Amino acid sequence: VQLQASGGGLVQAGASLRLSCTDSRRTFSNNAVGWFRQAPGKEREFVATIGWRGRDPIYADSVKGRFTISRENAVYLQMNNLKPEDTAVYYCTSARKSLAGRDRKDYAYWGQGTQVTVSS
Repeated sequence: VQLQASGGGLVQAGASLRLSCTDSRRTFSNNAVGWFRQAPGKEREFVATIGWRGRDPIYADSVKGRFTISRENAVYLQMNNLKPEDTAVYYCTSARKSLAGRDRKDYAYWGQGTQVTVSS
């Protein structure tokens, strides 16, 4: 599994971004995929995850109702109504199983991250 996250950028509060996560080796199709983020000086935190069939999404409370995770060949994170506190490096990650939760320990493979910066 070799994950690549893209789609980050610098936006104003209230704007939207869509992040994409691809697997160059096309091997994460049977695994759950999640998004985590890490802001400067903070620990990496869970954002969202989705099961291998594109169902069973789980969201962090801080993004529920604003972010949507989906998957086809790639895994996407649609982020609406962005807030300055969403500023972080966003990482996509793949589990070794079809469903996964909020715990980092569920995930085995990590991409390089994409920067999201939201200005007020």
